[in-house]
Amino acid sequence: MKYTQLGRTGLKVGRLVLGTMNFGPQTDEPESHTIMDAALDAGINLFDTANVYGWGENKGRTETIIGKWFAKGGERRDKVVLATKVYANMGAEGAPWPNHDKLSALNIRRAVEASLTRLQTDYIDLFQFHHVDRDTPVEEIWQAVDVLIQQGKIIYAGSSNFPGWKIAQTNETARRLGSYGLVSEQCLYNLAERRAEMEVIPAAREYGLGVIPWSPLHGGLLGGVIKKQSEGGRRTSGRSADALADSSVRKKLQAYEDLLDKHGLAPGEVALAWLLTRPGVTGPIVGPRTTDQLASALRAVELDLSDELLTELDGIFPGPGPSPEAFAW
Repeated sequence: MKYTQLGRTGLKVGRLVLGTMNFGPQTDEPESHTIMDAALDAGINLFDTANVYGWGENKGRTETIIGKWFAKGGERRDKVVLATKVYANMGAEGAPWPNHDKLSALNIRRAVEASLTRLQTDYIDLFQFHHVDRDTPVEEIWQAVDVLIQQGKIIYAGSSNFPGWKIAQTNETARRLGSYGLVSEQCLYNLAERRAEMEVIPAAREYGLGVIPWSPLHGGLLGGVIKKQSEGGRRTSGRSADALADSSVRKKLQAYEDLLDKHGLAPGEVALAWLLTRPGVTGPIVGPRTTDQLASALRAVELDLSDELLTELDGIFPGPGPSPEAFAW
């Protein structure tokens, strides 16, 4: 496994990030533990979760599964760079309660304590703001974070789903207050969705943030979905089905799969490998439901994409171009 720096921190992390969203809802606890063991053995050491994962009545379930894995010992916790998130309402389902969500100082403090308990650890390496909070002053957020850092309960803070201007505002406020600021941004970014290249990634690079793309396969659409449909009768649903119903989207995906079939490459592995070539990217999040899916993702790290292939991929999924030129009429 190749390693890199997590933004402007001293942390060394693998070029892939283990996403745990499926642990609980789709992958049971024993299999989740097997996947985490396999990921760590392969050199993946940044594990990403969120307090809300588990969803519905099971909010917090994913953190609990990870905590039980840490409790097995074997230096598991010491070897992992642990990242979790705060924002979603953690009150009982159907009964949202004020101050149980978003980024108020009270909820940040409450969320950290609850996550530490579920995760069976005494510190979180990377505590991430899951979404922008339009109601809470940035000064209040940093006040809460600084106290938690002083207490040793978190080490770094990061953002998720922040636009470029919010990254700038948040870090400029941190600078004014003497706080360390954000060290990472977790954003939607993949071959088929490249708008992050306009503002988010330039802002992250300017402020020294590591970029951690989520949905690297664009909800499975970049994983060879058309071929899987035709060969295995696999049906799609939800957003994927809606996207495939769009003729222009389907045309691009067909061209993508045809291109990689010509080169003898697996679409999902190429989508991950492409992200690893992008400036500013620390590592994409992979969310395997099985060990076989993890093995496929690991092959992407060793995949060397030629300049010719990168150019052909740009032809199918062109980016917006460099900023600020991308904003020109």
